[in-house]
Amino acid sequence: MESRRQEVVLLDNEISFNEAVIEEREEGIQEVQQQIGEVNEIFKDLAVLVNDQGAMIDDIGSHVENARSSTAQGRSHLVNASKTQRSNSSLMCLLMVIFGIILLIVIIVLVA
Repeated sequence: MESRRQEVVLLDNEISFNEAVIEEREEGIQEVQQQIGEVNEIFKDLAVLVNDQGAMIDDIGSHVENARSSTAQGRSHLVNASKTQRSNSSLMCLLMVIFGIILLIVIIVLVA
């Protein structure tokens, strides 16, 4: 009877020990679940940041392309303005020569 009682006590101790181990494992599992949830949130935040930065990079690329286009257009306008200025300068010289000739003819007619 005494050995039976010792067996029951041993079994109770073993059950208590197993329950403690199970409880400890459950706590560990819950802690891991919580950490996984935190890591999940971190990755979600990181995904949002990466997405936002991708949009910013796209915007920068667009601005660079617009600047390149505007620069090319500005250069074209400068070339055209330079040609027009040279043309106007040549025209002005031609008009001055014609005016000088007409003035010379008028002076010769008046003197003669």
